[in-house]
Amino acid sequence: MKRMFTTYTPLLLSFFLFFCGNLEVKKEKITSNTTTKHLKKHPNFNDYWYAGKAEITSYTLSQARYGDVYEGTAVTIFVTEDFLPKKQVKADYSDKNNIPVLKLNSTKNFTTGIYPYSIMTSTFTPINNNQNALKISLSSQEWCGNTFVQLNNRVNYQVQFFSYFETNSDRKIALKKLPLENDFWTKLRINPKSIKTGRYQVIPSMEFLALNHQKIKEYDAEVSLIQKGDFTYFSVFYPSLKRKLSIQVTSVFPYTIEGWEEITNNRGKKLTSRATKIKTIQSAYWAKNGVTDTKERKELGL
Repeated sequence: MKRMFTTYTPLLLSFFLFFCGNLEVKKEKITSNTTTKHLKKHPNFNDYWYAGKAEITSYTLSQARYGDVYEGTAVTIFVTEDFLPKKQVKADYSDKNNIPVLKLNSTKNFTTGIYPYSIMTSTFTPINNNQNALKISLSSQEWCGNTFVQLNNRVNYQVQFFSYFETNSDRKIALKKLPLENDFWTKLRINPKSIKTGRYQVIPSMEFLALNHQKIKEYDAEVSLIQKGDFTYFSVFYPSLKRKLSIQVTSVFPYTIEGWEEITNNRGKKLTSRATKIKTIQSAYWAKNGVTDTKERKELGL
């Protein structure tokens, strides 16, 4: 029996590596191939984020669009993965050159009048240093068409943009390596104090820029982080865009995101989008894709 187990162990390990979650590095230290200063993390970080599960949180959503506010749902899925620095995709195999990242898949679903919106943003942020996200991608689908944006962090930011709108049509853009709003969400989960506060230039979220036909570039912003009792309140305000994003996070690890508000000037109206937490669970969801695997989805209120 022992000999048989030895023979099949490599095959079993290879099988588990194809899951979305990074299971095999629970205790293994994988360092980034950069010289950036090591980022201080909570003592329980590895126990929480390398337990072979993702953290999934559902939210009720009120989303501003077309000068009105529509009801829907939002979901955030945080999970650790190994990232290939050159190909800039999830690694299938462990390697010393892999970069451990905290990935956020954020989804929004709401209906405007007769037709629905489905939006998803993926952000890949290095865990062991305070670098900016290595990759961000956005896809938005609705009955008029779809939009896709991808940012890759290389010598500079390389952005590819695809849209069905003539005024917002396909193009490639190079940007300076400045802070990214999408990155703030993942950095809040790793270490909120790693986020620089004050006034400086920030590249707003890919979702906001794409859906509101704003130029993809840096904008002056005011960033704040204030702790009040059990919660920490993060905000970024863009004066020229008349837009403010505020995120409520628990003040203690694992810094769970309880909700957020986004104030925008939408078709001449000052409107507020808002998300309020329904439920947080931890789940190896990638292995629960059968017809009978619906219990946890109901638990999330989806």
